[in-house]
Amino acid sequence: AASRLEISMPAVVEVEMGGTARIECNFYIPENASYTYIDWFYMDRSNKQVRLYHITGSGVVEDDTDYKKRLSLGEDKALSISAVTVQDARTFMCQVGAGSYGVGESSTELSVYKVPETPEIEPNSAGISVHNSEIPEIAKCVSKNSFPAPNITWHKNGEQLHNQENNVTILSTVTRESSGLYTVSSTLYAPATREDRHSRYHCAVHYWLRGQRRHRDSQRVKVNIFYSTKHLKLQVMPSSTLVKEGDNVTLVCEADGNPLPVFSFFKKNMSEWQDLTSLAEPDSGVLKLHDVDKSNNGTYRCQSLDLDDLSQIEEDVDLVVNYIEGVRVKMEPSSTLREGDSVMLSCDAHSPVGLKYQWRDEKGRKLGEGNQLFLSNLTFETSNTFSCKVMAPSVPGLEQSKEVFVAVEGKPRIVAISSPLYVRQDEVVNLTCKAIAVPRPTVQWSINGTAHEYMDNQHIASNLTVRVSQDLLQAGAMCRVSNKLGVSEKHIQLVVDQKSTAESQGVIIVAIIVAILVVAVLGAVIYFLHKKGKIPCGRAGKQDITKPEARKDKIVVEVKSDKLSEEAGLLQGANGEKRPAADQ
Repeated sequence: AASRLEISMPAVVEVEMGGTARIECNFYIPENASYTYIDWFYMDRSNKQVRLYHITGSGVVEDDTDYKKRLSLGEDKALSISAVTVQDARTFMCQVGAGSYGVGESSTELSVYKVPETPEIEPNSAGISVHNSEIPEIAKCVSKNSFPAPNITWHKNGEQLHNQENNVTILSTVTRESSGLYTVSSTLYAPATREDRHSRYHCAVHYWLRGQRRHRDSQRVKVNIFYSTKHLKLQVMPSSTLVKEGDNVTLVCEADGNPLPVFSFFKKNMSEWQDLTSLAEPDSGVLKLHDVDKSNNGTYRCQSLDLDDLSQIEEDVDLVVNYIEGVRVKMEPSSTLREGDSVMLSCDAHSPVGLKYQWRDEKGRKLGEGNQLFLSNLTFETSNTFSCKVMAPSVPGLEQSKEVFVAVEGKPRIVAISSPLYVRQDEVVNLTCKAIAVPRPTVQWSINGTAHEYMDNQHIASNLTVRVSQDLLQAGAMCRVSNKLGVSEKHIQLVVDQKSTAESQGVIIVAIIVAILVVAVLGAVIYFLHKKGKIPCGRAGKQDITKPEARKDKIVVEVKSDKLSEEAGLLQGANGEKRPAADQ
């Protein structure tokens, strides 16, 4: 065991600004003797002791200092300072008196810190030219509100830059603010090359915390580097497809300089270059050609001019526009075709690439492939528009078509006629005659009527409206179709419709039977009334109903028919004798 008074205190106590610092004073008195007093002091700027507390067995006395209201004592007599400021960074002492064991003291250095804010970096906004003769400013870095003052380092692509190495210069300044905190600023000067266009720079602020070195990094930034164009690229867009006539083509000129150079476009015509710059989009290096054809074929040039050092670079590209021209269809023989003839159609065209031919009719149906199409045994119906489609298999979408009309001439051919036609006497009917011919024929009828003529596809049709007469039934009608190449005729036979006649006669018989029933019912009613005495039978009023005289109100049924003589025999008078048809 120790034979004298011993005091132990931490050498340094760290506390963040605004926090509470707790400084412990641990002491040992031999034989468990009690202390006489404990005093707490701090060292002012003149290195004099200023007492804060005087502690005895009878009580605690707090001195009137600037720390009043921020101090407190723990049960173990440890000193606590609240709301610590940077001015509190000083030495605090603990003194213990122990009677015969003497007086002992020790001290602690209170270290106050404030973690710096994340540094802010600002690259050179004006940009840097690689041709600059002086070492340019790359960027500035600022870190605010720290205590104690930190230091700043610079990094390029993750590697630290050191002052005065490789022409690197770092200038830093430290400013103490009124709050007692520090603001640190640093400026980086370093050479810039073309390769630095991809470099990223950042700064880091370094500080100590609890005995460890720590840091905070800024954002990584790129610096706008100006350099001349070394390589130029001129290409045709879209580059994945072959160019065909009718396409829209874009020539794109790309340069690797910064800023972009001034672009000019030219097209080679014979031995001279035609300036196309006025057609290009300003300051873009883009030249658009719309609806190209074979006249756009040729060599195009892009020229770049760097305004920084007035250097020029040129690049050429060949534009090939694939096309099909001169599509023509030849017909052999070329003379007029008649029904039954044959014809050979031949298709030809010119193109810098291989061609393929396909034949279709006017409805789009495929008839064959190859540059020839043979048609045999031609008819009027064969007359059609045929199409030769010329395609370039190596250039998708490149195709053209040419149509040819194959006309077959000949005398008319009647294809439809309304014969035989079943009719009734005095009925109004339509007679129809349809024919086909080239040239267009005329239609004539052998009888008079109202004619209506119209075209039905390739056919000419005529409808004749007439009333059926006895003469028409006997002679019929003749349809005559003619053109300059000949005449065709066909006869229409009209036949009486027996079924319709029989139906008409049946209607007449039914009417006669109905009339007879009406007369019979009327006679029965008169007889019934007479028997009941409802009708007087005096001499003056007596009537002979068996042999009535002709009177004005006599009911007469008159029927005209070819069979009246047969039907009349079915009717008899009241006396059982047959009567003439007129009396019936």
